[in-house]
Amino acid sequence: MKARTRTGLVALGAMLCVTGVYAQREFRVYTSLEGYDNIPLPDDYTVPGEWVFARLMYPPHPNGRFSRPFGRGGRRDWREGGTSWSQDYPRADRHFAQAMRRLTRVNARSVEQPVNLDDGDDVYNWPWLCAGEMGDWKLTDEQIVKLRDYLLRGGFLMLDDFWGTAEWNRFNETMKAVFPDRPIVEIDDADALFHSVYDLDDRYQIPGQWALMRGTTYRDDGDRAYWRGIYDDHGRLLVAMCFNSDVGDSWEWADDPHYGEKYSALGIRIGVNYVVYSMTH
Repeated sequence: MKARTRTGLVALGAMLCVTGVYAQREFRVYTSLEGYDNIPLPDDYTVPGEWVFARLMYPPHPNGRFSRPFGRGGRRDWREGGTSWSQDYPRADRHFAQAMRRLTRVNARSVEQPVNLDDGDDVYNWPWLCAGEMGDWKLTDEQIVKLRDYLLRGGFLMLDDFWGTAEWNRFNETMKAVFPDRPIVEIDDADALFHSVYDLDDRYQIPGQWALMRGTTYRDDGDRAYWRGIYDDHGRLLVAMCFNSDVGDSWEWADDPHYGEKYSALGIRIGVNYVVYSMTH
């Protein structure tokens, strides 16, 4: 894989292209679904960056894996954390921000930014959004309108960690409402997304740490990885989906010797490409 010189871009200009300038919400820490509530903040967490890992907060689907009563996320207020949107958070977010600093010239903030679509115009401050456990999301009508507008104005959404037919169908209830007129397609190997920094022609399934502990790489009928997306009228990717993979875990467990290096190596490179693509297209 070869890195390209385009990593020397100026991210701030891309951030301002999403819309005008809106007042940003303050940095906030929420309850983590996985219990990462005592992770110390980096010393430089108050220092601004040109790029910020923005994590999309969302209401849970009533039939989601972690949304059922007595489940880990059951009977919680999603606006306070502890539900599906906070899976991998904030450990994966901060590990990936470190990777962006080490592997590119992008000035990445050391801490993440949870983003609630209901917080006025705040989402427009964060041109790159990431979300996981997509079989568990169910946006409201107002959130669907806001997300569509955000994406069509220049925002980018990376979706990860959903597996098999049942989770895809739950995910697509909301995705079809966001873009009823735009198809979800397989992203071609030649697409700039896979070549913005690293050449990623060899993409394999990235398992969650939970799967490897069980001696497998997937759950349900999600045994094959897919890399899907939704494009705008000009051929720019608005949404990129890592279906039947857990890229977030490859960031979250990148420092764990029991998690395979081959998975973190690919997962981090995928994330770097997606960020750089979002700021150059």
